[in-house]
Amino acid sequence: MRIVYEHWAYIFKNLWFILPFAVIPALFLSLSMDYGAIEAFWRGLFSGDFVTEWFDIFCAWSLFGFGSVLDIIYAVCGIVCILVFMSLTLAFVEKHMRIGKRTLSGILSQLRGVFPPVCGMMLFIFVLYEVWALVLSAMLYSIVSTGSAAAVIAVSLLVILVFLGALLYLISLIYLCLPGMQMTGLGPMQSLLYSYRLMVGVRGKLLLSLLMSFAPAGLIIWGASFLPEAASVLIGLVLFTFLFMSYCVRMETFYFETDKLDREDLLLSYREL
Repeated sequence: MRIVYEHWAYIFKNLWFILPFAVIPALFLSLSMDYGAIEAFWRGLFSGDFVTEWFDIFCAWSLFGFGSVLDIIYAVCGIVCILVFMSLTLAFVEKHMRIGKRTLSGILSQLRGVFPPVCGMMLFIFVLYEVWALVLSAMLYSIVSTGSAAAVIAVSLLVILVFLGALLYLISLIYLCLPGMQMTGLGPMQSLLYSYRLMVGVRGKLLLSLLMSFAPAGLIIWGASFLPEAASVLIGLVLFTFLFMSYCVRMETFYFETDKLDREDLLLSYREL
């Protein structure tokens, strides 16, 4: 739990430095989500009037909306912004933790080394998530097409919980790969193997940390989907902003802890006064 606390402590201590990196990608991601599909799926599940169109179920679980051309534009802009601003965030946080300097100087020059690994890893995670949503949607579609209402609700919730657990586990396997490539310069496969060895000792803490972030986030998105669209987008913006910061800072915090690296940002320095 100490690592979980430390990454949130870092975020709030350095909020005004990393917040600008998170707002723009969070905005596009919030705009691209199909809150109507989310609301329809969950309302139908608990009312017994199930959504029976596979594509509608998929839209409820996908990170990106496909209801209009504008939604697709928002999704593309969101992906591009996540790649760029995550690279900037990781460059800033890694520099701050490694040498203790909380400045933006030199961040752009680090993009040459940080941006390619971020692109590769995050595009892989996006594809992994969308494939996961595709398979989950197919499972839910097959469930709601047959059986009694009570059985459909019970089995659907069980399948959702199992799939969510599997997703968090898969993310935990590759979670430290990106800071590993950033810090060591290793290739993707070598960094993946190295990060897996680092992760084994803290797997439970990492899974708990991910669960503590994404479970409340899912509940918030679920509740926001029942509100007017403007309120849903605003809530999504705030939520994704903090999730973005948490995801980036948690990676660096866990990596420094598991690789036994000293964090210079924890030392009091006149440069941060």
